[in-house]
Amino acid sequence: MKALLMGAMAAALLASTAAQAQMKPEEMVETRQAGYQFMAWNMGKIKAQVIDGKEAYDQAKVAAAANTIAAIANSGMGALYSPETTTEQLGNKTRLKPEFFQNLEKAGQIGRDFTAAANQLASVAASGDQAAIKKAFGDVGGSCKSCHDNFRAER
Repeated sequence: MKALLMGAMAAALLASTAAQAQMKPEEMVETRQAGYQFMAWNMGKIKAQVIDGKEAYDQAKVAAAANTIAAIANSGMGALYSPETTTEQLGNKTRLKPEFFQNLEKAGQIGRDFTAAANQLASVAASGDQAAIKKAFGDVGGSCKSCHDNFRAER
């Protein structure tokens, strides 16, 4: 099992390196921004139904939105981050602070926490338990905020 896990980690690292080699820094930024925008749009769907009550609750739609968020969180977006994609190199084309790469352990933990929260949201959305969805939704939002507070530049 350990060998399988190590092999999977090595494959992910190679895929990450390959993605960085194939994309220009500007393309990496545009792609990751698109992923976050799509997740935000899906968070909005859940918020409107479960948090704000602006739309009628539809368990299937909430679950689909949560599954989308989890899929993107698990898609390997870490490959879209490189030191060439910060505000230092690209100015206002990005909001990623260079400090991200000076604190990779913290950035990695925030990313893992986000992925775990997104997976939990998908799991509870499948159950239809609106109280659990609210909590999980808050946890996802909190993990987003943690990254923004630490590594996102103001405009």
